[in-house]
Amino acid sequence: MAIIILMKHIAFFFVLFTSFLVTASPAKTFTGTLVDTMCKDNTLATHPRKCAISCAKFGYGLKQADGTFLKFDAEGDARALAALKRSTRVQDLKAQVTGTIENGVLKVDSIVIR
Repeated sequence: MAIIILMKHIAFFFVLFTSFLVTASPAKTFTGTLVDTMCKDNTLATHPRKCAISCAKFGYGLKQADGTFLKFDAEGDARALAALKRSTRVQDLKAQVTGTIENGVLKVDSIVIR
């Protein structure tokens, strides 16, 4: 009898745990201007890529058209720096970022500077 009760508890927790895995939010695509956190309130159309690269230690985010700033996670910061170094754009760093927002931070899957 005790084994049956134990098995029911194990089954219940298994179902509960797997339901959390299934309900994870899918990745979304965000657009805006890629910018370092130090310069997020500057005029972004003229913000140079050179500055964004030199301010890498402060981290990055995406400033959306409505003024919302989405701070990147640590992996997103690394992806942003790599994208900036690959880019040939001098300024006006429009970007498309795919990821999920977790605890107010954008967990970045990919970044494309357009």
